[in-house]
Amino acid sequence: MSLWVDKYRPRELGKLDYHLEQANQLKKMVEYGDFPHLLVYGPSGAGKKTRIMCLLRELYGPGVERLRIEHQNFETPSRKKLEIITIASNYHLEVNPSDVGFYDRVVIQELIKTVASAQQLDTSGQREFKVVILTEVDKLTKDAQHALRRTMEKYSATCRLILCANSTSKVIPPIRSRCLGIRVAAPSLETIAQVLQTVCKKEGLSLPPELARKIGEKSNRNLRRALLMCEACKVQHYPFNPQQEVSVPDWETFLQGTAAKIIEEQSPKRLLEVRERIYELLTHCIPPDIIFKGLLKELVRNCDGELKCEVTRLAAYHEHRLNLGSKAIYHIEAFISAFMAIYKKFLEESMAAMF
Repeated sequence: MSLWVDKYRPRELGKLDYHLEQANQLKKMVEYGDFPHLLVYGPSGAGKKTRIMCLLRELYGPGVERLRIEHQNFETPSRKKLEIITIASNYHLEVNPSDVGFYDRVVIQELIKTVASAQQLDTSGQREFKVVILTEVDKLTKDAQHALRRTMEKYSATCRLILCANSTSKVIPPIRSRCLGIRVAAPSLETIAQVLQTVCKKEGLSLPPELARKIGEKSNRNLRRALLMCEACKVQHYPFNPQQEVSVPDWETFLQGTAAKIIEEQSPKRLLEVRERIYELLTHCIPPDIIFKGLLKELVRNCDGELKCEVTRLAAYHEHRLNLGSKAIYHIEAFISAFMAIYKKFLEESMAAMF
């Protein structure tokens, strides 16, 4: 039994629920017969991957849905062995090069070279090029991005790249200039509520509009998350109640508790306790940037106006260093200790001013 988020995922551009004008433009691009490299960007859960798969289905037909998982092996110049998992069909290949850390440049150069050098066997009914989907391009190192720029020029005849990113701010300008940018904005709360109502109708369920709206707000306009939340609500309590609670993931509650501990006490002992909690989140595969954002959001709530600016500046500084480094715990802990220092100083000054 599949989850609703997979079961009701649109598989054709004509069946998308929102951004219909954009879907029509993609359809026209496919009908034209050729298209440039694409950079599809937008927030998480906005529908980037769904649109990419619909585009591939329009290009190659249902064959792109016959997927297989492959283990690709590479060797770095220093003779280090790398293994990365890819998802592939006969017409396309999907990979996340940032999985191998700062060796992502090797993966990009070797993988695209391998794919591009293999010509399509039957080009009469198919396109002359294969497609490589690179996810989380904004997490690639600068070396990897420069290698990607050169590679996408060299193999443009036999290979098209579809780059997927949450934001273009961390993608270098040479790559942005070589791609057609497609922004997939987050759906509105009304759109999310409408999609939830449609899915529930297909399941034979009755969803109150108030609960649909509440789920949309709790999901932060992330449609994938909204569908998962809606299904969780159905498991917890059905028939639906307009006043029923929408539960958030356990890791979010745990992160809120971690922020509360930081505010409660600022000491080396408390820092060690918080470090253990951060390790717990990291070992459960919560991305470091999500931890940073969650901590910042919770900590800023307990600061006054002047301190908010300083805390946000600190978070931006340490998050930038996190992207340059390889050990997330160092940079998250550095941010927490810096916050504890300025917050304790702020409390002491406030107490002194009162007396």
